Amino acid sequence: MAKSGTSDSDDVIIIKKYANRRLYNTRSSSYITLDFLAKLTREGKDFQVVDAKSGDDITHNILTQIIMEEESSGQQMLPVGFLRELISMYGNSMQSMIPQYLEASMDAFRKNQEKFHSAMEGSIKNSPFAQLARQNLAMFEAASSAFTPRKDKAAGTPGQPGQAMTAPTPASSSDDEIAALKAQLSAMQRKIDDLVDKK
Repeated sequence: MAKSGTSDSDDVIIIKKYANRRLYNTRSSSYITLDFLAKLTREGKDFQVVDAKSGDDITHNILTQIIMEEESSGQQMLPVGFLRELISMYGNSMQSMIPQYLEASMDAFRKNQEKFHSAMEGSIKNSPFAQLARQNLAMFEAASSAFTPRKDKAAGTPGQPGQAMTAPTPASSSDDEIAALKAQLSAMQRKIDDLVDKK
């Protein structure tokens, strides 16, 4: 997130906004769009937008404009009730506390999201279904190679880098691979049935 007063940091990208509303990236020496700034924000890159004429920090205005663009393009996240409550806070005695409250809430949400993802990844890696997923992928790749006709080098089909071309596979070899796939499918079905019975 862009922060005011951090323009002396090498990590902060300085964006200049000109009177014609064009945005200029001083790091890449190129003109950019609001969509580009939205992309930088999602990537966690820090930037500061300054008025090219006055030098004022207008990052807040630009971020608000990005939110308006996102909301109007169909990617609505802000409920009407929340917007009404937020508007009602302007001029309220609690107005000065709202920014800190919202920042703390978003920070807590982000931390909980990271913990949730970590917990999900850990449970999936240790789950017997992870092994089934790997077996499914291996079987899919084997099935694809069994039914895809192979061509030799003379036919003009390039091989994979660092690998020699494989000669045409006889029909009997394909039959053997299909039979092996059927056996693996049966074994997998038995494993799934066992997992269901144990629940």
